[in-house]
Amino acid sequence: MTIREFKMPDVGEGLTEAEILKWYVQPGDTVTDGQVVCEVETAKAAVELPIPFDGTVHELVFPEGTTVDVGQVIISVNVGGAAPAEAPAPAAPAPVEAPAAAPVVEATAPAAEPEPEGRQPVLVGYGVAASSTKRRARKAAPAASAPAAPAAAAPAPVAVVPEQLNGHGPAGPRPLAKPPVRKLAKDLGVDLASVVPTGPDGVITREDVHRAAAPAPAPAAPVVEAPAPVAAPAPVSAPAPVAVQATDARETRVPIKGVRKATAAAMVGSAFTAPHVTEFVTFDITRTMKLVEELKADKDMAGLRINPLLLIAKAILVAVRRNPEINAAWDEAAQEIVLKHYVNLGIAAATPRGLIVPNIKDAHAQTLPELSRSLSELVATAREGKTTPAAMQGGTFTITNVGVFGVDTGTPILNPGESAILAVGAIKLQPWVHKGKVKPRQVTTLALSFDHRLVDGELGSKFLADVAAILEQPKRLMTWA
Repeated sequence: MTIREFKMPDVGEGLTEAEILKWYVQPGDTVTDGQVVCEVETAKAAVELPIPFDGTVHELVFPEGTTVDVGQVIISVNVGGAAPAEAPAPAAPAPVEAPAAAPVVEATAPAAEPEPEGRQPVLVGYGVAASSTKRRARKAAPAASAPAAPAAAAPAPVAVVPEQLNGHGPAGPRPLAKPPVRKLAKDLGVDLASVVPTGPDGVITREDVHRAAAPAPAPAAPVVEAPAPVAAPAPVSAPAPVAVQATDARETRVPIKGVRKATAAAMVGSAFTAPHVTEFVTFDITRTMKLVEELKADKDMAGLRINPLLLIAKAILVAVRRNPEINAAWDEAAQEIVLKHYVNLGIAAATPRGLIVPNIKDAHAQTLPELSRSLSELVATAREGKTTPAAMQGGTFTITNVGVFGVDTGTPILNPGESAILAVGAIKLQPWVHKGKVKPRQVTTLALSFDHRLVDGELGSKFLADVAAILEQPKRLMTWA
């Protein structure tokens, strides 16, 4: 048997951990090079991981819901076929003794432990063909024929046991616990040295840590020197025991992780690093709304999604061309201002996993139809939860559309590494002075937040005024471009 291990890769830029969302395979399943075996969520996106070799799944090291550090083994695969054949009996067989049979049975068991008899592979999630499951033949128990078993089976376990297939090394000064259990203990402030282990060979389990952190009420018939039967030990592929921890009937505690954890860290860093200034402008956007309806009827735009956000994005790109200094970044390490001669236009998107900001690469070079396709693809991918980390890197300017929630305006926080962000408010029919008379007009408010280290009041005001002027008179999309 040849076991190869697959480690958690760095699926983003400098990410240190990822949470296992779904396993698409189970122990005993056959996998091929390039087959997706699991889905993980990093601080930036959900990503599917393909296995880089062929073989049979030997062990899923971590259950679903576990946060795993980059570089840790998450799955092991038998790439050498079936288990090694039993060695031939020696020329001079030793007398049969009762104690000799016990080591054979116990030594052979670990080699077949990942595939106990009667277990049926259950595919978790989707994406794996039902015919991909393949079981290895289980060898007959050598203890059944006492005279031949001791000599025939003894050499095989010696080659298997040292492989440490379950991820545990020899006992050391530290308490025995798997990496996710150590992380759980650290998060809960539990000293592993004080935890009573209940797992096999003195291994500390997640249940042991939870009991040490918050002892559960004793059951009606407690068992002496054994853990209360809160839950039966789950198989390796089972979901993590605690996803949402309810601490009281009046409160529910949700672990901070994934996209929300990364967003929180980024927003705190941005708010207390870049000095924010926010300016507002309220204006008549009626002509742009009429242009939206005209473009929807234009045969050259057939099949494309036309909405106010498309023309607002185009107005921003034109305003950036007129005010290029707005599109910059502050390099603290080099003490330099980096002027960007391209626009990677970010669109803040609310998803079930939290707020993400994918961006359209080189949006400044796209025509209106191309920009419409890019926006549609970006939104659809974000809603499906398939946005890649690369799609969220390198943004230069961001739009956040709070108007879709009926909100008039807000004071957005900068996306880290960028100099400005524009919040688009709700477009509403309001009384407005138009050509000397009060008339019902479509009105909206834009809010521009900018880094005052890079953008002074004059530049910020000119840029915001340009965006509003273009949307008031959309013909400027041609005359100013």
